[in-house]
Amino acid sequence: MNTLHIAIVGTGSGAFAAAIQAVENGAKVTMIEGGEVIGGTCVNIGCVPSKILIRGAYIAHLQGHHAIDGLPLNQPKIDRQAMVAQQQASVEMLRHAKYESILETNPDINLLRGMARFEDANTLIVTKTDGTEQHIQADRILLASGAKAAVPSIPGLKETPYWTSTEALIAETIPNHLIVLGGSVIALELAQAFRHLGSEVTVLARSTLLSREEPEIGIQLKTLFEDEGIRVLSHTTPGSVSHDSGQFIVKTQHDDISGDQLLIATGRQANSTALALEKVGVQTDPRGSIIIDDHMRTNVENIYAVGDCTDQPQFVYVAAAAGTRAARNMTGEDVLLDLSVMPAVVFTNPQVATVGLSEAQALERGIEAESRTLNLENVPRALANFDTRGFIKLVAEKESGRLLGCQVLAAEGGEIIQSATLAIRNRMTVKELADQLFPYLTMVEGLKLTAQTFNKDVSQLSCCAG
Repeated sequence: MNTLHIAIVGTGSGAFAAAIQAVENGAKVTMIEGGEVIGGTCVNIGCVPSKILIRGAYIAHLQGHHAIDGLPLNQPKIDRQAMVAQQQASVEMLRHAKYESILETNPDINLLRGMARFEDANTLIVTKTDGTEQHIQADRILLASGAKAAVPSIPGLKETPYWTSTEALIAETIPNHLIVLGGSVIALELAQAFRHLGSEVTVLARSTLLSREEPEIGIQLKTLFEDEGIRVLSHTTPGSVSHDSGQFIVKTQHDDISGDQLLIATGRQANSTALALEKVGVQTDPRGSIIIDDHMRTNVENIYAVGDCTDQPQFVYVAAAAGTRAARNMTGEDVLLDLSVMPAVVFTNPQVATVGLSEAQALERGIEAESRTLNLENVPRALANFDTRGFIKLVAEKESGRLLGCQVLAAEGGEIIQSATLAIRNRMTVKELADQLFPYLTMVEGLKLTAQTFNKDVSQLSCCAG
């Protein structure tokens, strides 16, 4: 009779992580979904389909661009429709395995379809698809409503048939010339993928590529993109967009750019407007993201939030970790989410991977730091792969040698970064990292070699030097 009732708005990774944990802790859960499918961004229109597209596109690229003698280069014949069909079949399979099947097998999680808004701090009004309304009362409410593509206010843009990442991922045709607005993660991943599929691609970045990262990453990535034939226009702002006779015209302060498709990838914004947060006084930042603390609490008692609708970093693994911890807190525990050592990956090729502090960030915090950068021609596996594009950089506290951060631009950078994450989390020094055993030949051995450069000239070491 006294079972805690938790209402969760949304059905993405953060929502499901919270629902599963809440039930394990003895609560009953009502999940509310206003969209056509459950599962949120990652499985449906984000991580899963984008990585399948990126993988397929890179395989196509390799057929005509590799460095192995004896293997003839060829221009692949690409059936984009078949690629999309396989991709979406994988999406549906994972959605059923990781989301729908949980609802089918867990009687303490109930799904209600409709759009939710607040009536008071313990009551949601759900407008169903048939127009009827249902009031849901709950002891705790978790907001996990996700985010959508942010579309900038550019004159003429809204009157054109532009793509966001959602349309790009399921497009069954390959543009002759794709114009990409944006210089961050989604923009760069999809720009390169469509270039690998054969499109001419022009990237228009308001600043530099990945401007929030170590500057050397953006500089080298721009060169690598241009080497692949991608035109990169930095510090370029669209003044207007028009569409006529199948062609987009993007007017900038420098030039007019024309192409047969336009991708808008200028960030994402929280799905918070429809929740009527003003009814209960839940605070948001200027972009509409719900402000939460490290316990996933909003400023209103009993209302929590996780995932892309909040001011936390928009990564699915952050959302899932936040969801689990939010559920534990809503059911009486007291746990926080520590994001001080958070790895991040951009799935370009080479991949961009970062964790911890850059040297500039360390100095901003008053930490006297030093760094070493290892170019990949010093990594044996990169030489064996005939691909030495990129670098590995380590940042350490100068006096103690304690690791503070790592920045990587390398093939398999996403696999490399987790070892650096564990080293930083465990407060290892560069000497301790340099003394570890790393398998030969692996890309992650580059971490050891970079650590050794703090005290040695690695170019003078033999292979597998300890």
